[in-house]
Amino acid sequence: MTSQIPPRLALAHISKRYPGVVANDDVSLSVGPGEIHAVLGENGAGKSTLMKIIFGAVRPDAGEMHFNGAPVTINSPHDARNLGIAMVFQHFSLFDTLTVTENIALGLPGGSEGAGGAGMKQLAERIRATAERYGLPLEPNRHVHTLSVGERQRVEIVRALLANPQLLILDEPTSVLTPQAVETLFVTLRQLAAEGTSILYISHKLDEIRALCHHATVMRMGKVTGVCDPRQESAASLSRLMIGGEPPREARIAAQRGAVRLSVQELSLPRSHAFATELHKISLDVHAGEIVGIAGVSGNGQQELLAALSGEDVRAGNQSVLLGGKPVGRLDARQRRRAGLAFVPEERLGRGAVPGMSLSANILLSHQTPPYVRQGMISPKAATGLAAAVINRFRVKASGPDALARSLSGGNLQKFIVGREIESGPKVLIVAQPTWGVDVGAAAQIHNEILALKATGCAILVVSEELDELFGICDRLHVIAKGHLSPSVPTETATREQIGLWMSGLWDGGPAQGQHDAEAANHG
Repeated sequence: MTSQIPPRLALAHISKRYPGVVANDDVSLSVGPGEIHAVLGENGAGKSTLMKIIFGAVRPDAGEMHFNGAPVTINSPHDARNLGIAMVFQHFSLFDTLTVTENIALGLPGGSEGAGGAGMKQLAERIRATAERYGLPLEPNRHVHTLSVGERQRVEIVRALLANPQLLILDEPTSVLTPQAVETLFVTLRQLAAEGTSILYISHKLDEIRALCHHATVMRMGKVTGVCDPRQESAASLSRLMIGGEPPREARIAAQRGAVRLSVQELSLPRSHAFATELHKISLDVHAGEIVGIAGVSGNGQQELLAALSGEDVRAGNQSVLLGGKPVGRLDARQRRRAGLAFVPEERLGRGAVPGMSLSANILLSHQTPPYVRQGMISPKAATGLAAAVINRFRVKASGPDALARSLSGGNLQKFIVGREIESGPKVLIVAQPTWGVDVGAAAQIHNEILALKATGCAILVVSEELDELFGICDRLHVIAKGHLSPSVPTETATREQIGLWMSGLWDGGPAQGQHDAEAANHG
């Protein structure tokens, strides 16, 4: 008689309560060796809490855990790593002031032991080799604060892969990756599963789950509501399991295109640090009542362009950036807000919101005029009232305006930040990665709010690595590659193939076009 192979991971009756909320309620789940297992649910369904319990970052109030058939108590991430569990967090756990290599050394089993000069050099080579093997290019000596969100995602994934885990937990791993990078990652994950690694995969992208995962556990409001084979389900049936119905339809609203509200004219910026992307003669216009999108692979100048537009980087010539026809290139972020600009950065915690402050205090980051602030005096009542209105209108799952920003799930914090900026009634809205890590229902809701804002005559610029999102809500598209901006193309005439080529810099006059023509001539 052959003995049955035990599950790699088995959870039984896991519960976790926080004040005012039950995050996990009697959750059981099993993952076999070499299985890719999805965990599905709305924002705030309890998925991330469950993953943190498995990784030892959160202690459960009740329940049991078995790993390779043996009962285990995981008190810390250190315990988890020693067991062979690695995790890629949705909110990155990286030290900004350390290099990629130093961050990865701290996250490997045994920490940075033996990581002297020679050890770090060897590790840097391993990082380079692993990154190349899996199609996730990384420069080991860069400091993390110089990386875009997509590049930080790569650091987390490479760090997890270097640990040769028996169980790999991925929390929204593709939220800031391009379609090409997602395909490459899927090849990697299938390869790891074939080699016996078990993978727990959290994503809101139902098509990804149907293409990749063998089984799915569906959660709603902290409870398991179903287990299925996603390959046998449609996106609509998975959505029904997850949110109890179809996601709201996105309403394309016809809006009258008005005058140019945001104009960028021949914007060139040298690198602010060794690994930054130089911007080359970037020009674009966004009209009132129009949504313009910018696509591109992470790390091609999006960060630098956003900093120049938001007022974080004021090195641009005064005439390079115009708001409502007035030059603002030398104005700081606060002055640009006063001129009618609202801004949603790609990084939520730390830049979009202050983690340790309440939601009502975070309202004041972008509302510093009466009734919220009068003659330097803050009105807590007005701030709390607006925070409550945003929570209500955008259906943010939070205990109330006093909830700390860091207590919200990623998708709920995103809804709050987008809502806060929309409530300021901007003339121009610049939004980066509007639905990063947000569930299907919340993504449709955010898109509908952006479309409704367009109908009021706001000029909207969306920078995103989600092509579906850009094709879904934008009127025109640009692509950014190596600090160059492509011409715009109307969304209805653009194709994915064309945008994909442009993302490599292959447009007429683009940064890769000359090189491509030369190669074609050599092969001719």
